[in-house]
Amino acid sequence: MKLVLIILLLTFNINAISQTTPREMHSQRFKLGWEKLKEIDGEAGERVIKSLEDISPELGKFIIEYAFGDIYSREGLDMKSKEIAVVAALTAMCNAEPQLKVHINGALNTGSTINEVKEVILQMSVYSGFPSSINGMNALREVLTERQENGIKDDVGKAATKIIKIDRLTLGEKELSALDSMQVEKLKNIYDDFSPELVQFTLEYGYADIFSRDNLSKKHRQIATISALTALGTAKPQLKFHINAGINIGITVDEIKEIMLLMSIYSGFPSAINGTNVLKEVLSER
Repeated sequence: MKLVLIILLLTFNINAISQTTPREMHSQRFKLGWEKLKEIDGEAGERVIKSLEDISPELGKFIIEYAFGDIYSREGLDMKSKEIAVVAALTAMCNAEPQLKVHINGALNTGSTINEVKEVILQMSVYSGFPSSINGMNALREVLTERQENGIKDDVGKAATKIIKIDRLTLGEKELSALDSMQVEKLKNIYDDFSPELVQFTLEYGYADIFSRDNLSKKHRQIATISALTALGTAKPQLKFHINAGINIGITVDEIKEIMLLMSIYSGFPSAINGTNVLKEVLSER
């Protein structure tokens, strides 16, 4: 009788252990990361983690613990800005559409309007070209369709004010000068004799057509640009300029450090290290 009782108790304990979910057995980092993942990405993020369970559960675990437990749970940069940074970087990289869709969801879940997300994607046409923006807009369209089908009503937000009858070159010079008062002169000194068209189109398209649009804050425009250039890792002088410009318009050094840490998730530690070194150079020169 005692033997039967012992067997029953052992069986009960084994069953109880087997019914314990992996999440309940994980570390505090995992639990913190899982809650942050649900807050940001909802079901879209959970689908990504579940898709890894049969091939590499370790990858899913590290994503939750590091990306969401260690990095996203830090308080140096607000959540809306983090998701704007990630949408910009993934749009610019143009090689991770499923992850971009997850973070478009995340941006909409953390306070960005539809038009603000559109602006981030549109702005990437300046830094990573029109194909990346086209692909980003298509991803946004798919996300919005899915959210509408699930009964989610997103805030459309403010549309950009239409500017009629304006000298685009003059407006571009004004917008660039608001970031750095000496940059227009530097640009002309370097390229006017060699490629004046490059100067003209940079000012007219990059700054008059895009940066002058008033439905995304200047701070978020610079956060998007710093993130994209860090992730791309191919334009150190331009990253250096935009870090400097970001500080000029009120982005703090600590916020830029957080952007670099965030990029360690999406473009790797080398890009985060290189971006941090550029920040150090900017601070040394200032």
